[in-house]
Amino acid sequence: MQNPSHFPTGNNSRECVIDTGLLKELRIDGAQREERGGGAPTWLWGVVAGAAVLALAGGAAWWWITGNKPVAVQTATVRANGQGPAAGAVLQATGYVTARRMATVSAQMTGTLTEVLIDEGFKVKKGQVLARLDDTGLKAGLAAAEAQVRTAEANLGQLRAQLAQAQADERRQAELAASGMTTRQSREQSATAVKTVSAQIEAAQRQIEAAQAQARQARVNFDYATVRAPFDGVVTARAAQVGEIISPLSAGGGFTRTGVGTIVDMDSLEVNVDVNEAYIAQVKPDMPCEAVLDAYPDWKIPAHVVAVIPSADRGKATVKVRVALEQKDDRLVPDMGVRVSFLATKPQAAAKPVPGVLVPPEAVVDREGGPAVFVVQDNRAERRAIKLGGDVGKFRLATDGLKAGETVVVSPPPELKAGSTVANKE
Repeated sequence: MQNPSHFPTGNNSRECVIDTGLLKELRIDGAQREERGGGAPTWLWGVVAGAAVLALAGGAAWWWITGNKPVAVQTATVRANGQGPAAGAVLQATGYVTARRMATVSAQMTGTLTEVLIDEGFKVKKGQVLARLDDTGLKAGLAAAEAQVRTAEANLGQLRAQLAQAQADERRQAELAASGMTTRQSREQSATAVKTVSAQIEAAQRQIEAAQAQARQARVNFDYATVRAPFDGVVTARAAQVGEIISPLSAGGGFTRTGVGTIVDMDSLEVNVDVNEAYIAQVKPDMPCEAVLDAYPDWKIPAHVVAVIPSADRGKATVKVRVALEQKDDRLVPDMGVRVSFLATKPQAAAKPVPGVLVPPEAVVDREGGPAVFVVQDNRAERRAIKLGGDVGKFRLATDGLKAGETVVVSPPPELKAGSTVANKE
């Protein structure tokens, strides 16, 4: 039982009795004082921290979205100086390089390949061996034919010896007949023997000729086992391998090749272009042209019209025109794309243009102390300092800092900076 305490109550005579045990129970310890005292609750601090993290994440997301929003721009592709349409061009058309002389080489007989001596890109000369077929049977047939020739020649030699003997007998019979020492029948028999052997010799000569013809045929068949180049050219395709069967005729089974490879005469390359039939009246034979390959835009090839093919394509409403190239080298390859400018007059030799690329003047900006352009690479803008030359027509000549074929921003907006994501204007 707790001990009570007595406290005076002022002037009154009554006393207040307080139980000290109850007072101890009302005491607040230190842990409860920290939790329930003047400090904020722990859960409130967690809420505040979470809100701060969300605010930072939202700000970062907003910065990323606004900072990476594509800038709508207009672009143009720069080209090398002197790469534009030829002066005096009355018409332009596109086409492809074609070969007038191209052959898929095959054997003239059916056989199994034992050697293939070519591959793509090989240069070959006329008559060069390209491949060989199995010639075992052909070799045996040739040997038999040559043996027949030798047999016929030996038979002819034997008959010639008999003819010499018959002629000697005839001469003796003539001498005896002159002296009356032989009968007329004996002399006639000796003369007949000479004629008989002479006829046999004639037949033997014809047999030799027949045997020689058979030998030549066997030799030709034997040569068919060797595939040779029909003309000088370059191998553009290899179509068969050792062990495969090739034939000049197509087989239905799919296991027989019809050719060893394809050879193109590079000297026969020309250009075939399709000209809209509405403008074909402007094209004449021997008309001067200028051809530019898509692969080599800086190389202008002088050319001229060979012929206008008298046939129109109903579907495309075009007429095919053959154009001869006046300069050729190893850069020319069949099926290359080419752009042809038909000229009113043959161009005169001009001075070599100044090296550099032509840039639209609107693409040049003066930022950070010098002329520059914004080059688009992977949908991002890259600031590129350039060195300017003179004006070329309506373009500015950039002599350093740019290459032909690169894409630049025309009239860059103020918000465009290095590293900005860009998108072409619709």
